[in-house]
Amino acid sequence: MLPKINTERFQDDFDALAQIGSTGDGGVNRPALSQAGIEARRWWIARAAEAGLETRIDGAGNHSAILRSPDPGARTLLLGSHTDSVPSGGRFDGALGVIAALEVLRTVRDADISLPVHLEAIDFTDEEGTHVGLIGSAALAGQLTAKSLENPRGGRALWEASLARAGLAEVGILSARRDPKSLAGYLELHIEQGPRLFNSGIDIGVVSGIVGIKSYRVEYRGEANHAGTTPMDARRDASLGASAFVLAARDLVMKNFPGCVVNVGQMAFKPGAFNIIPGYAELSLEFRAPEVERLAQLEAALVHLAERTGAQYGLVCAIEPAGMCAPAPMSERAQRAIIAAAESLGLSYATLPSGAGHDAMMLAPLTNAGMTFVSSRGGISHSPLEFTEWRDCVNGANVLLRAALNMAVERY
Repeated sequence: MLPKINTERFQDDFDALAQIGSTGDGGVNRPALSQAGIEARRWWIARAAEAGLETRIDGAGNHSAILRSPDPGARTLLLGSHTDSVPSGGRFDGALGVIAALEVLRTVRDADISLPVHLEAIDFTDEEGTHVGLIGSAALAGQLTAKSLENPRGGRALWEASLARAGLAEVGILSARRDPKSLAGYLELHIEQGPRLFNSGIDIGVVSGIVGIKSYRVEYRGEANHAGTTPMDARRDASLGASAFVLAARDLVMKNFPGCVVNVGQMAFKPGAFNIIPGYAELSLEFRAPEVERLAQLEAALVHLAERTGAQYGLVCAIEPAGMCAPAPMSERAQRAIIAAAESLGLSYATLPSGAGHDAMMLAPLTNAGMTFVSSRGGISHSPLEFTEWRDCVNGANVLLRAALNMAVERY
């Protein structure tokens, strides 16, 4: 008879982790390498040690619990996610996958199951991008360079203080690469962070791939002038170009790029006074698509739109790339293992792409990577209102367990 996780132990650990960095309203505040973030990781690795599991921390600060195979030369099947959060985020995002991964190792050990692979539960560093997005999984995948670390999002001072707090160094981060030949695969359990499973009532999402993401900084330069004396038809108002672009970008994607998204998350005007026409506007542009070709088409369309909109309002437009993650298809073998796991538990499932980035996208080029989603109530995430029914958490953890067993014996 196939094992199931210890639901009481699983919930006790999940609830205990949720208290670290708790914001008191159901959410958590555990930015990567913050004091609360470090405390959460120390708690997690202590729980692994208490369970008699081997533990390790690599140069990138990735925390691991390991259940060894009898074969010392075996490859490693990774299971994991992240415990860091966005500021005032939800308690399920990332944390569910890390607690479930630890519970899988304990369940396999308790059942005295001998596997031909090492099982490793891993808590990746800075998935949310407080400093450098996906830094832990990117380091493990060998995707980081010294240049990648030069301009952290929060600035050098915060970055260097955070490294010191965690006992890390940039040279160590670059040493965390794993040999792909040592890996048997990677499986990640995560909340969907969207409404599809919740709206359909489906138990399990089998992720087919993770969207590619590109970002730009867009600048419009016009002419600052007196807001009261300059006629409306004589203005070179940078705010008009920026605002018109945001609206037109939304219409473009909804009309011509179904399944894709665009977002402007920041916008700033200068000089920034009530009585001055803005001569300068800067905005942050991000867009996502599930396939490489579609992402390139969307990029070309949005860049052209930004330039055309600037010309329409008499503005100079400058566009600078700010980041990129390629689309990451999930392994068909991993998807089959997840589907078989769901079927063995009598759970409904659907195959769907992920609109959010995850550590799995860094592992996908190296090994057989797969992701399992469970429902997010109302599709809400990155918020204290983020919530997943506990039965869905348990279902997801049991799917992770059985998918790992499927992958371990290479039946899929």
